[in-house]
Amino acid sequence: MNYDAKIETTSNTDHSLDADGVQDARSRRRVLLIVGLVVVAMVALWFFMHSGGEDTLATEAATQVPVVTVASPGRTTISGEITGNGTISARREIPVGSVGEGGQVASVLVDAGDWVKEGQTLAVVDRSVQTQQAASLAAQVNVAEADARLAQANLDRALKLVERGFISRADIDRLTAERDAARARVEVARAQLGEARARNNRLNIIAPEGGLVLSRDVEPGQVVGGGSGVLFRIAKGGEMELAARLSEADLAKLSVGVPAEVMPVGSDRTFEGQVWQLSPIVNEQDRQGEARIALPYAPGLRPGGFATARIASGTLVAPRLPESAIMTDEKGSFVYIVNKDGRVERRAVTTGLVTAEGIAITEGLSGTEQVVLRAGGFLNPGDVVKTRRAEQGG
Repeated sequence: MNYDAKIETTSNTDHSLDADGVQDARSRRRVLLIVGLVVVAMVALWFFMHSGGEDTLATEAATQVPVVTVASPGRTTISGEITGNGTISARREIPVGSVGEGGQVASVLVDAGDWVKEGQTLAVVDRSVQTQQAASLAAQVNVAEADARLAQANLDRALKLVERGFISRADIDRLTAERDAARARVEVARAQLGEARARNNRLNIIAPEGGLVLSRDVEPGQVVGGGSGVLFRIAKGGEMELAARLSEADLAKLSVGVPAEVMPVGSDRTFEGQVWQLSPIVNEQDRQGEARIALPYAPGLRPGGFATARIASGTLVAPRLPESAIMTDEKGSFVYIVNKDGRVERRAVTTGLVTAEGIAITEGLSGTEQVVLRAGGFLNPGDVVKTRRAEQGG
């Protein structure tokens, strides 16, 4: 009985060991299968990624070459232009005040914006007292003239009697002196009357020159005199000017008589003028001076207004480039050009006249080069690029 039991126990143990071995084998085969599949997938992926060879590498390299916009500037006749800002004012502003003894203003005959002629009355000053004084002096002239006529008559009679011996020579001398004194009193009275009348004529405020009245600072009833200050301001002939502030370098390029265009702020109109004076000095602080531009009268030109001036400064024949094509560093101004091999080259240039259409290149370019117009800051000498021609006018 015991022997049978032992045999049964041993048989059961052997079956358990066989089952475990089979399970382990199956696990190893599964792991090996998975590893093999992964290896095959990686190898297939590697072949797939490298199947293009040199053609794929060339395509990738081609897609990384930048495209730049270029243009051949040629040579153009360039009219130079200098821009400056300033304030509009009267070219010749005449301050007008009271030049006489003054008095109370009876009426004002003109206002700001009116045109006046030379000698025209601007304001009338009351002269009722001065008129009476002038009348009194006129009467004194009549008295003096009467005294002079009497003295002359006395002398004439005495001259007839002296021949008969009734009057001495001394009496003749006395009567002659009285006659001369009477004549002198007539001249004094006439001079006093003339002075009074001249003073009265100066009471009214008169325009010394014809032109445009810019301001009026007097009203009826106001008392004016020599210390009243400026009562009217007149722009002689209505002429205006713009005092344009310019750098000393720009001033050196200009001369008297060159044409200019002025555009007031807030206006779309331009007014033609010309430089009539260049500042003889330069401000030490900002290194600027003034170009004074004469302008004929126009309603759109208002003294005190701000305006921009464009002044012609000569011409030259040279290549012209937009500002975006020109770069500057510690070595000076330069541009990038693309050579026949499609590589970028740096070219040093000298700039000249600056206009609204671009900047003149006086040295460094012949005009036939392919110049990079934009994005030069992202390039370096020797870079390979593709070029695209700029559109007409671009």
